[in-house]
Amino acid sequence: MKLFKGRRRAKKIDQELGKGLWRQAHDRYVRGLDRYHQILDGVDDDAVYNQLVLIGDQLAEQLPRVYELCRRGELEFPATEMQIPQGAHALHSGLSRAANHVATTAEAEAMVRLSNGQLDAVRHRASQVLDSLSDAESVFK
Repeated sequence: MKLFKGRRRAKKIDQELGKGLWRQAHDRYVRGLDRYHQILDGVDDDAVYNQLVLIGDQLAEQLPRVYELCRRGELEFPATEMQIPQGAHALHSGLSRAANHVATTAEAEAMVRLSNGQLDAVRHRASQVLDSLSDAESVFK
């Protein structure tokens, strides 16, 4: 049953996000989020782990927001390839920066895990994700 459910979900994503630019933007965010959670699994200090979980939860809570931005992007600025359609630069830029910041949040988290970084750096990177998503949303306001 899970196989068919996964296929239905993938088909729905393809229909709503397309297979080009907006799907890539969504998938980049998801990969960064997955990486964050992979790194989290190796944190031994319970207090640090708990703080990192809160940050990770905040980033994960943005996934529906990212999906909706990408869905609206495909709806209003269809893209079958990787070229950014006219008028979609600010939206794509905000989504791209958000995905990059998720990746740098995971890097900062890895430094904390290795006792070479600070939780404040992870928090700062996570706030940049939120700021970038707000920038992307401004296209639709």
